[in-house]
Amino acid sequence: MAAPSETSESCSLRKRRIDTSKSATDFSDNNEESGEDKSKCEEKEKASRPLKPGTYWLTRVVLLRSIAFIYFVAFSVAYNQNKQLIGKRGLMPCEDYLNSVKRYVGGKIDMAALAYTPSILWFMDWGDMDANLDGIALVGLALSGFVLVTGMANMVIMATLWLLYHSLVSVGQLWYSFGWESQLLETGFLGIFLCPVWSLSQVPQRCPPSLVSVWTFRWLIVRIMLGAGLIKIRGDKCWRDLTCMDYHYETQPVPNPMSYYMHRSPWWVHRFETLSNHFIELIVPFFTFLGRRMCMVNGAIQILFQVTLIISGNLSFLNWLTIVPSLACFDDASLGFLFRSGGGAKKTVLEIQAEEAAGRTPTPSKGMLMRRVVNISLGVLIGYLSVPVVLNLLSSRQVMNTSFDPLRIVNTYGAFGSITKERTEVIFQGTLSPDPKDPEAVWEEFQFLCKPGDLYRRPCLISPYHYRLDWLMWFAAFQTYEQSEWVIHIAGRLLANDTTVLSLLDHNPFHGSDGPRWVRGEHFRYKFSSPGSASAAQGKWWLRKRIGAYFPPVDLEGLRGYFKSRNWPHPHIPTSRK
Repeated sequence: MAAPSETSESCSLRKRRIDTSKSATDFSDNNEESGEDKSKCEEKEKASRPLKPGTYWLTRVVLLRSIAFIYFVAFSVAYNQNKQLIGKRGLMPCEDYLNSVKRYVGGKIDMAALAYTPSILWFMDWGDMDANLDGIALVGLALSGFVLVTGMANMVIMATLWLLYHSLVSVGQLWYSFGWESQLLETGFLGIFLCPVWSLSQVPQRCPPSLVSVWTFRWLIVRIMLGAGLIKIRGDKCWRDLTCMDYHYETQPVPNPMSYYMHRSPWWVHRFETLSNHFIELIVPFFTFLGRRMCMVNGAIQILFQVTLIISGNLSFLNWLTIVPSLACFDDASLGFLFRSGGGAKKTVLEIQAEEAAGRTPTPSKGMLMRRVVNISLGVLIGYLSVPVVLNLLSSRQVMNTSFDPLRIVNTYGAFGSITKERTEVIFQGTLSPDPKDPEAVWEEFQFLCKPGDLYRRPCLISPYHYRLDWLMWFAAFQTYEQSEWVIHIAGRLLANDTTVLSLLDHNPFHGSDGPRWVRGEHFRYKFSSPGSASAAQGKWWLRKRIGAYFPPVDLEGLRGYFKSRNWPHPHIPTSRK
């Protein structure tokens, strides 16, 4: 608060510096200079004036940029991985999925098909599905990049981003089955109603931020955290006896380098972490309803909690995304430090607040009145769709990461309701030996981009980016290959030296050859090495022990019937092996 008084003091000193002994002409010149100084001082005084609480112009800019950042990451993942996963030669082609949905709803592309699988891919040329998928991702990257850089958006841009990503999630099948996909769609849907319909401006003065819209984001973070907290309390016993964090860092889907060290924290640190988790997820969300200051306390705690989770593991963009609705707990006065003083959005907001303080608010136009109706309708819609979600939260049979409407506008959330106590990994191995039972056969390992494999490879650091196949391999490791048939599909592609699938891997030991004659899956139990131990001194991040075979050695000819029964195209057998 010192800045405004210092500014006004210096301005008043300048006013007194007028030499009365000068001529009338000089006095006139000095008067003009004094007027210029006065206007400059007034500008500085306005710029240094603190923002008043209770408005959300700058909050809107921060929210839109944050949503755009998550969209940008999500569309980057889509552009780099969709062709391999759901493209024409992907592991689960989306064209096959759309055809199966079409048959299921009666053979026509009508409202039933759209309701079952909401996607613009229904209306695109299926002759080159890879180009369609790339096109959707590239348009999404361009639009989200624009909003991220400029901080400007309108309903058309935000609705387009939502529609494009919804189109991918709807056909993504297993690869898009994670809870953060629905969370991004819900967050993105709410982002549509932050903006004016057409105009592009960081501070569109004829479209003030709606308090209803701000509260829909606050309601989202409340549901996310309560869902995550309740599923833990009702789930694994280790959450109740405070021992879950003894295992989490080592057994989470994709650990990072910090996970290695955090796993070795003292037992009392892990107990504190578990207790803090329960407090943050079950108690702190209710601060939202206890006034401005407590709401900001909730927002700050939730953001700090998510940053801690980002540091401790590679959980895709989930934690980054969860920060977004937490930002709605802050108003312009608390977010003003993020904006440059004396210009841009902050200056405009100061002028708007000054006008409102003087009682000079603009007369509501017809468009503004219609917008109020839209905002109220949004509140009613979210309230109505929240009924089954709240009932699910209160139920002893709570389910997480589920949607009760086809557009995924309001969803249930939760994470790590159960904790695996041991880490197991499926390791693909191949050999050039004609006889897989030959004790002299040399089996070489394929390495994935991020999931643990090579004992000497440091855990990766990729968040908020996401390798979808690596995550699904974590689930496959505590299932069987009969439950995860796509694992055998990958084995067949590796046998054929298929470049589409190999592009999802980090190391192909058979690069430059026709590929292995046999591929098998080995099941291992993995543990972090102890810092300072002999293994760590050798450069080992992991220790492992063989459990047994995950699936037996297979070759392309032996897989012909397996592939045919599942309507998978049989990979080409290299001529050298025929």
